Amino acid sequence: MAKYVFVTGGVVSSLGKGIAAASLGAILESRGIKVTHLKLDPYINVDPGTMSPFQHGEVFVTEDGAETDLDLGHYERFTSAKMGKRNNFTTGQIYESVIKKERRGEYLGKTVQVIPHITDEIKIFIKRGAEGADVAIVEVGGTVGDIESLPFLEAIRQMGIQEGRQNACYIHLTLVPWIPTAGELKTKPTQHSVKELREIGIQPDILLCRADRPIPEDEKRKIALFTNVQPEAVISALDADSIYKIPAMLHDQMIDEIVCHKLGILARAADLSVWKKLVEALEHPQHEVNIAFVGKYVDLTESYKSLTESLVHAGIHCASRVKINYIDSEDIEKNGPGVLASMDAVLVPGGFGRRGTEGKIAAIRYARENKVPYLGICLGMQLATIEFARHVAGFEKANSTEFDAETPHPVVALITEWQDREGRVEKRDASSDLGGTMRLGAQRCPVKPGTLAATIYGAEVNERHRHRYEVNNTYVPKLEAAGMVISARTPTEDLPEMMELPAATHPWFVGVQFHPEFTSNPRTGHPLFIAYVKAALARKGIK
Repeated sequence: MAKYVFVTGGVVSSLGKGIAAASLGAILESRGIKVTHLKLDPYINVDPGTMSPFQHGEVFVTEDGAETDLDLGHYERFTSAKMGKRNNFTTGQIYESVIKKERRGEYLGKTVQVIPHITDEIKIFIKRGAEGADVAIVEVGGTVGDIESLPFLEAIRQMGIQEGRQNACYIHLTLVPWIPTAGELKTKPTQHSVKELREIGIQPDILLCRADRPIPEDEKRKIALFTNVQPEAVISALDADSIYKIPAMLHDQMIDEIVCHKLGILARAADLSVWKKLVEALEHPQHEVNIAFVGKYVDLTESYKSLTESLVHAGIHCASRVKINYIDSEDIEKNGPGVLASMDAVLVPGGFGRRGTEGKIAAIRYARENKVPYLGICLGMQLATIEFARHVAGFEKANSTEFDAETPHPVVALITEWQDREGRVEKRDASSDLGGTMRLGAQRCPVKPGTLAATIYGAEVNERHRHRYEVNNTYVPKLEAAGMVISARTPTEDLPEMMELPAATHPWFVGVQFHPEFTSNPRTGHPLFIAYVKAALARKGIK
């Protein structure tokens, strides 16, 4: 039977519950404890798949094809636990499940209510996600006091009683703000947040107090007194310049000892040497490379969280600081690609929609013609194919049907669209649901021997996907004849998974239809991103 650590938040959102939960998981795993993570999201959307990255940030994709909260990416980067559909659920999923049960008559005509039916369903989902682990770290999204999170908080309150108090530990993350005009830290917001939590019926065992400076011992004792928490369990969660410093920061304040004591777990001492080495490499790089990150959500780094972290990981394993320069593709449309002249490499990430695509294509052309290392991910591969088709293969008006439904050369399209042009199937219904219509999750594909892809991946690639549109197979022979190399294809549909330019024409130019950033972690890095950073270093004359 799994034991549970419930992580809640108060005062304001975005304090770092996900990082705190992931860091605790890393520490417990270093002690030989098998952990898993769950994220409970109070919003009514069934999943974040159709939510704007401006509001929600990145959509993380699991191996089994779930579109989930970005915190699951932190969980996988910090621990060896693999996340899946069971590890993230929303209010929308809970109500959907309960309504289906009601329609099937499973409640035997009873009045279906929030308590016990909704809370019971939440507990079922939590226990299902915790199966196979010694400790399940359960993060509740939002903040205490939000109306939408009340059923989740009630459910974890009930679990503390039903599972036994030695099988449940409650951690509350709160804010201790510094007020410049008063010249002091203020503990009152934390006191009120815990008061709100206790009114619900949950007494926290540990307080993580987020602050921009160390919290004096007197203030810790004051917080402990007013919140009914032991003084040693009031832990400073200081702002850090790297999230990979957090496990050691929390371990130094004995959070893992407190959790293990509360849960009655006997485990070996924590070994965080791997994290210390990572931080050492981060703080003492030997080189620096400038990456041009050409996108349309450049003002919100949360939109590309896994991708930016993957570049940091690669930098660690190349003894380099990777400086990411966010460049708005619409600026390139207006002013040209001159801003790329000082860059060591160019990257175009995944994305949806027409806005900014011509700027991305201009950036890709610049990288190809000036022999700048290029990596295109998902949409970045599709646009690289369009750019090559236009300016090398001679299809001047080539495009994707996502951006131009009437293009005479749909080198990127939905599979049904190019099959329709051959008269085999009907066109898709344009009014169909956006949710659940993508190629999602991991897929294994063989890699063509003798290619750059083979030097990176070996004989096989196994990466995760999140896309609808594909490179049009009917154009591939003409693109290959013009010099493009398709270095990996799906084994059943024969769809292009990787494209590259031969070494004779470009030193390093790769596009991938999948999202390799979802499988990168700081401990080992990722072979594709490491190869990319090495190519950027080579452009600077560094081997």
